[in-house]
Amino acid sequence: MILTLHGPAGLVETAELLATELVSNAVRHTKGPAALRVRRSREGVVWIGAWDTDPASPEPPEPPVPLGQVLESEDGRGLGLVTACAQDWGRQPSAWFGDREKYVWCELAAA
Repeated sequence: MILTLHGPAGLVETAELLATELVSNAVRHTKGPAALRVRRSREGVVWIGAWDTDPASPEPPEPPVPLGQVLESEDGRGLGLVTACAQDWGRQPSAWFGDREKYVWCELAAA
């Protein structure tokens, strides 16, 4: 991942995990294409987002689940991991190509 060369070393493994979860969710829950975008601010905040063609918005685990419990689960771990590991996350509708789509993102702050 590009963060290995240009990002904060402490965020690389977590960023890879969350990018994998976001893209996996996008591919698993939609029949159309999916895409990943990773950005890093000058302040060291890493922003990871996954876009897909399903307009349905994912719902966060209620209440937020502790990381240990998320890791023991065999299914439905994606947003649990994002919620447990990211400083912030969100979802927003998108219409980049004229159809209803969505973008799910998370932020990781440099320590």
